[in-house]
Amino acid sequence: MARAPNKQQTGRLTSVTLDEASIGRSNHEVEHERAVAIYDLISENKFRPQDHDGGPYALHLGMSGNRLVFDIRQADGTPVIAHMLSLAPFRRIVKDYFTVCDSYYAAIRTATPDRIEALDMGRRALHDEGSRIIMERLKRKVELDFDTARRLFTLITVLHWKG
Repeated sequence: MARAPNKQQTGRLTSVTLDEASIGRSNHEVEHERAVAIYDLISENKFRPQDHDGGPYALHLGMSGNRLVFDIRQADGTPVIAHMLSLAPFRRIVKDYFTVCDSYYAAIRTATPDRIEALDMGRRALHDEGSRIIMERLKRKVELDFDTARRLFTLITVLHWKG
């Protein structure tokens, strides 16, 4: 007998993995951001493929050529849908984000608090812009909230990082 899904578990992710073949060598800061983003994403998110009332979901993110792959499955591994998105809309924002992050991490060691704060504000603004791009690109495919999009953007940057 099928049981009704637990309302607390529907429309959300309970598992997120990154395609290890898509990930380049990372530094400590990138690995830390990856771990925190996955932890935060699993802890609190809104994620539901359009026209699919179920969940919880497992998401596997990877890259295939110049496309970002969102492989969405039920938590038990049953395929739901896979979306492939062009990476072109993310290229500039990810490049700018990496440049500001590199400056930010270097500044933490030696810069004045005002300089660190300015770089952090720039980093957050770019992160917000990347999150809005994700929401726009997925708007007819996946229902998600801004915080979920922010954490997904962090993971997309990890996939772009080539060390």
